[in-house]
Amino acid sequence: MPKIETLKANTDFRRAYMRGKSYTNPALVVYVIKNRAGICRMGITTSKKIGNAVQRNRARRVIREAFYQIDQPLHGSYDIVFVARTKTVRKKSTEIYQAMVPMLRKAGVLQDEKTAS
Repeated sequence: MPKIETLKANTDFRRAYMRGKSYTNPALVVYVIKNRAGICRMGITTSKKIGNAVQRNRARRVIREAFYQIDQPLHGSYDIVFVARTKTVRKKSTEIYQAMVPMLRKAGVLQDEKTAS
């Protein structure tokens, strides 16, 4: 897996929201946009609609763990922003992983198993 950094700057998040392509699921929203950094960068957003600080931190942990479970190489350099939804808090990382992989494949970040060989 290539080196992955985290997004920290508000401008990077806003750029992904405004110009990135979004993919939705009842438990997760993913924004994907190409970058020129040469590496994949990942950011996670949780709003106060999710719940208190404990629930927001758990949602971030679950999303982060699901992303790190991906064992396929990522194509190119992308900024990926995950937005937690209220259902994210009640899900386990394996369930988030199963929702995340098809969205990343559709976005072109992951390659299909058919084309991987």
